[in-house]
Amino acid sequence: MNTFLNNLDYFYLDNFEFTNGKTMENAKVEYVTGGTPKYDDDGRITNAIVYCHGSGGNYGSIKKLNDLINPGDPFDKEEYFFISMSGLGTPESCSPSTTELFYRFPRYSLDDMVNFQKQFLEECFNITHVKGVIGNSMGGYVALTWATLYPDYMDFIISIVSSYKTAGHNYILSKVTNEIITSDPHYGVDGYSESLSRTLKLATQVAYSYGLSRQQYRGMSNYELDVAIDDYGDEGLFADIYDVKYQNDAILEYDIEEDLEKIEADVLIIAINQDQYFPPDLDAIPLNDMIENSQLVIFDSLLGHVGSNELIKIKDDLQAFMLKHR
Repeated sequence: MNTFLNNLDYFYLDNFEFTNGKTMENAKVEYVTGGTPKYDDDGRITNAIVYCHGSGGNYGSIKKLNDLINPGDPFDKEEYFFISMSGLGTPESCSPSTTELFYRFPRYSLDDMVNFQKQFLEECFNITHVKGVIGNSMGGYVALTWATLYPDYMDFIISIVSSYKTAGHNYILSKVTNEIITSDPHYGVDGYSESLSRTLKLATQVAYSYGLSRQQYRGMSNYELDVAIDDYGDEGLFADIYDVKYQNDAILEYDIEEDLEKIEADVLIIAINQDQYFPPDLDAIPLNDMIENSQLVIFDSLLGHVGSNELIKIKDDLQAFMLKHR
């Protein structure tokens, strides 16, 4: 675990209301904090940065910032106070698996994911305004939705390898994954069967070919690909099939194109040329064109979508952006 982060902690929302009217009592929030909080005269934290993880991630995904948090770096841990939560629907926070409601868990949307974070910030830290929100991949969905729902809640947004809607091949991938999951005769039935585990592994493997760049895959032998695909599927078994399905449902409904004009925050959009999930010409470049207060940084990485682990490559760009928000 990052040395700049405090111990893992938990908080419970007395009552969380979904946009569909369903409610959840004692809604669990898993989170970590790090950095240095600064306070105004009323005792409110003024320098909070919220980190939003991607699908399959959790609070620990903030490690992507590890190389950029030392004194003088863009995300200087002495200048900012970081809060990273496991989002709504993620294991160990309020989710189908954690609540053991499984297929009975309320359906949720990206709006719910944002409201879950907002309520947590207000109840746990008495925060009503943050310095910024950083989101990677699906976390970028959350960050941008934050900015459309509550335009004056943050000073800046950093969207990393993400988009303004689920469309094209991304829609197909999530749709096919859901079709695989719901095709299992044991899905939506009490009890967890070996069949569901096999189905979850297969559903996980569907996305494997999009994580890295095409060049990276071509450089691997077929044997290496066989091993990698199998390992990737095995990693998926640590997830829960209902968590995956409910998250996919939320992803499939994501489209804020018509709401982008509501954004008031300063926006930095980060993309990777070799990203197969969100190719810059289909996602980041149009997003930049549609947001008035935005700038775009695109870099190269053979890791493709996973290249967001190499943010050190654009340290200077991040530094220039963050200096405006000290």
